[in-house]
Amino acid sequence: MVYSELSSDAEYLEYVSHVYARTEGIAGVLISDKDYPIRVAYSLLTKILDEFLQRHPLSKIKSSSSLDFPELHGVTSFTFQKADPQYLTRFQDPKQADTIMRVQAELDETKVVLHKTIESVLERGEKLDSLVERSDALSAQSKMFYKTAKKQVFTLIYFNLTVEFVLCCYVVTLYCMGSH
Repeated sequence: MVYSELSSDAEYLEYVSHVYARTEGIAGVLISDKDYPIRVAYSLLTKILDEFLQRHPLSKIKSSSSLDFPELHGVTSFTFQKADPQYLTRFQDPKQADTIMRVQAELDETKVVLHKTIESVLERGEKLDSLVERSDALSAQSKMFYKTAKKQVFTLIYFNLTVEFVLCCYVVTLYCMGSH
């Protein structure tokens, strides 16, 4: 008998059942909430079915009329809780179980950090632009002050020279008048 691989999902209320039938003739069913990622669900089903086939090779399954699987005594189906408990722990957080989701989460965190860094740089850039504008304004004011001060100095020098000239003329006049 030839089997083909089949996977199917069915939704009911807030739950989704994931069914994975393998070419070896075995199948697994996983029931999760709607938010649980499909890829992670099928990854878990694949791991559980692989583990089952490691414990019970196909040759043993085909040659035996019954399987000795102590976890299933009195149970009509192989349930997740009866599987290796590491799966339950590991697959509770899909981001830890699925490499792609873990990398995506790390990328999302990195993206947030980069956005904050870029915003910070832009804010600094705005502050730098503001400082450059202030610096330009101060530079213009200092040039105006320098020109005004230079004019004042020349005016004072001219005034001093004028006063000195007038005083010299007065002293010479007084001297000339006093010597006669």
